[in-house]
Amino acid sequence: MTNVIAIRPEPGLSATIAAGAELGLEVSGFPLFEVEAAQWDLPNNAGVDGLLIGSANALRNGGNQLAKLRHLPVYAVGATTAEQAHEQGFEVRHIGEGGLQQLLDGLDPTSRHLLRLAGEAHVPLDPPPQIRLTTRTVYRVVDKPLPSAMERVLRARSVVMLHSAGAARHFSLECERLDLPRRSLSLAALGPRILAAAGSGWSEARAASNPTESALLAMVQDMCH
Repeated sequence: MTNVIAIRPEPGLSATIAAGAELGLEVSGFPLFEVEAAQWDLPNNAGVDGLLIGSANALRNGGNQLAKLRHLPVYAVGATTAEQAHEQGFEVRHIGEGGLQQLLDGLDPTSRHLLRLAGEAHVPLDPPPQIRLTTRTVYRVVDKPLPSAMERVLRARSVVMLHSAGAARHFSLECERLDLPRRSLSLAALGPRILAAAGSGWSEARAASNPTESALLAMVQDMCH
């Protein structure tokens, strides 16, 4: 039997476990991270045309200042972020499918100024000439040590799901610290950039065909069989 482990923070962790259960896949959750709000200043938004949001965490941790931005349409990285924006009363103008860079590249050539609400460890972007970005860091992800219960599980054949490059790096370092054998562990990452951050030496390491939870879980099912 292969253990399937998710290490992302809540509430995403519970969502992954539930989505796995719908597919008949038992996912064990060991959150190695906590998300906390960061202090941030609201820019002069008189010339801002929309909000670029790459994670629902930005909306969950943006604080009271989000109310002053609710008149602006949201450009969301994916369906989960869009759903969170809807719940908080925002209009969602565009929903991406392959990351923020692909979202920006696919927008029509209208000139616009977007306010990016991001995490502390956000991915650099190269916006098209017609798009101007202003970035504010509204949350940070704090690493936690790998718990002893998870260490015991990882001593057997396991597939670990990785949802971010930061998660991949932290998990890799924790395996090194605890002298966990990489050759008995497999990695299932949401994308190639995430997989690269985990380094080499694993039993198997694969990236999902597209950066969605459904594609990731389908790949995990295949790896288990």
